[in-house]
Amino acid sequence: MYCPRCGEAPIKHFPNNQKVADFYCPFCKNQYELKSKGGIIGRKIADGAYGAFIQRIRSDTSPDFIVLSYDPIDLWVENCWVIPKHFFTPLIVEKRSPLPPTARRAGWIGCNILFEKIPEQGKIAVVQNRMTVDKKIVTDKMQRASLLQTSNLESRGWLFDVLNCINCLENDVFTLTEMYQNESVFKMLHPQNRNIRPKIRQQLQFLRDKGYVEFVGRGLYKRIR
Repeated sequence: MYCPRCGEAPIKHFPNNQKVADFYCPFCKNQYELKSKGGIIGRKIADGAYGAFIQRIRSDTSPDFIVLSYDPIDLWVENCWVIPKHFFTPLIVEKRSPLPPTARRAGWIGCNILFEKIPEQGKIAVVQNRMTVDKKIVTDKMQRASLLQTSNLESRGWLFDVLNCINCLENDVFTLTEMYQNESVFKMLHPQNRNIRPKIRQQLQFLRDKGYVEFVGRGLYKRIR
């Protein structure tokens, strides 16, 4: 497989038991972790230790993710996505219950990646329904997704929550009032914040500056696909 970031091929496999990632690009040095599953990728993807995953999200060492589903009988890749590292936030990582005292690793706490909560702009298809996506489309989408990169976790969480809200709207043209109708959801996701509406407007301005939405009039926006 080529590198989704720079387009050079192929990416290389790290030595076994590499703690950080599974693959790397020898050209641009980007790293990738692979999560694969026989059958359909559902709402959640099982991952490793919860604490280690959260620590990686908070650092600059997190790799991009490659999520792959395959037919276990035909050994055919059904779908494959690459998820840029900056699309991960603590809110999309679910903490699992500790293993019981009878387990070999008693007390160990794993996690699940809530795949459904990752904005569609961060799930970049490489293979879709057994058909490969043109490499230029993939690398262009990766470059566009990099515009949303921010190192501040709180800002990142707000940005992608607002983006998910926009993605769920029925029409491409929407009003600020429609966004405010989700105020209770944002309060639940960010209980420490007392300025929900100004925060929504701030993220819309950021998305406008990055070319993801267009301001078309007073309190009126347009989603750019």
